Amino acid sequence: MRSCKPVTVTLGEMQERVDARVSSGAYASVSEVVRAGLRALEREEAAIETVLHRKVQEALDDAALTLPADQVFTELRAHHAARVKAGKDGA
Repeated sequence: MRSCKPVTVTLGEMQERVDARVSSGAYASVSEVVRAGLRALEREEAAIETVLHRKVQEALDDAALTLPADQVFTELRAHHAARVKAGKDGA
């Protein structure tokens, strides 16, 4: 008895690539190709998640990147005012 139910998938233009893999003998069936593709996707997502977690942790650990909120807003307001003034001067 199967532990999974069959699923119908429309591969569109990818069908030829799947068929080529099965025809070459690299895979015994379309199901094997799809399972290999899902495993590759899981590896890719895990790698991306690892990189993102590392980058967030690096940012959190780097005290040099920390700015007080009032400083950030002061700089943003000054930047915005300069852009508005430049827009009026250029009009």
